[in-house]
Amino acid sequence: MSRIDYSVWDHIEVSDDEDDTHPNIDTPSLFRWRHQARVERMEEFEKKGEDMKKSLIECRRRLKEAQKKVQEMSTSTTDDAKAELSKAQAEEKKLKKEEREWEKKMEEHTREEKKMPWNVDTLSKDGFSKSIVNVKPETVEESEEEKEQKHKTFVEKYEKQIKHFGMLRRWDDSQKYLSDNPYLVCEETANYLVIMCIDLEVEEKHALMEQVAHQTIVMQFILELAKSLKVDPRGCFRQFFAKIKTADQQYQDAFNDELESFKERVRSRAKIRIEKAMKEYEDEERQKRLGPGGLDPVEVYETLPPEMQKCFDEKNIQMLQDVISKMDPTEAKTHMKRCIDSGLWVPNSKTEEGDEKEEDVTYEEVKQEQGEAKTE
Repeated sequence: MSRIDYSVWDHIEVSDDEDDTHPNIDTPSLFRWRHQARVERMEEFEKKGEDMKKSLIECRRRLKEAQKKVQEMSTSTTDDAKAELSKAQAEEKKLKKEEREWEKKMEEHTREEKKMPWNVDTLSKDGFSKSIVNVKPETVEESEEEKEQKHKTFVEKYEKQIKHFGMLRRWDDSQKYLSDNPYLVCEETANYLVIMCIDLEVEEKHALMEQVAHQTIVMQFILELAKSLKVDPRGCFRQFFAKIKTADQQYQDAFNDELESFKERVRSRAKIRIEKAMKEYEDEERQKRLGPGGLDPVEVYETLPPEMQKCFDEKNIQMLQDVISKMDPTEAKTHMKRCIDSGLWVPNSKTEEGDEKEEDVTYEEVKQEQGEAKTE
């Protein structure tokens, strides 16, 4: 029995290397960001080939017309006809040269295509099977609301099973569990595992995150294999496990590199979530600190002169009165008004008049207390 030749997998594209993808995407599956970049490169290459093919067809059409014109004019003997024949022959020669150039470009494009590295979209294309069993039917595109509701319903029903699958380690265990629970082979499971990874990283459960990340990439590879074969993923997950358990080091490296790249993205996303949560917490704390005038006492304190800061640090009213007496009256009023608005200073005097009156009373109050202290 002949052995399977894995040399055709010597050039496998191990990852998408699109590390600058903006983290805020419209799908919970973070790995799709990188996959999309590779798909776009493939589509651009295919379009280039199609454009060259169209140009070659157009060139051959024009050449055929030129050759027909030469044949028609070759029977005429008039001087004008001979001149036209000469032009037609020159055009025919030019088009033949152009045809050879397009053919050469097509050959180069074909050679370049053969040298391109394989990836998860091209590794398992069905090149000879004619079976139509288990073909995934065409489905109507779901709205975002429908996808969200579908995901929510699925998770509510199978959350325990998804988490169990996320904790498995061995290939055989994963395959057996999916065989017993084939309904887990779907986008909803992959999406939940991604969110689970980010949650674990935020909670600083790094080792557990890496384990679930492995199972996330397992599910993603199965889904991409199903997409390339155009079949229901529940009908091809065994093919993935058969391939991953018997593949050579190149294929294993492809999987591992995809896994490492995904884990880096999870860490990046978790960091963003933590920073956002910290900012929200700080904003909430700041709102709690705001004084009656809507100013933050921490921010106001940091803008005070060092000698005034010392007064508040030591809670020494006499020291504050001495500092104010040495300051410019306008500057002193400004600082005291900000202290009142932030709650750093609570005046004893009560007034129901406007802010300007409250400011004057407060400053005069401090000066008055200072004068009374000196009289005593």
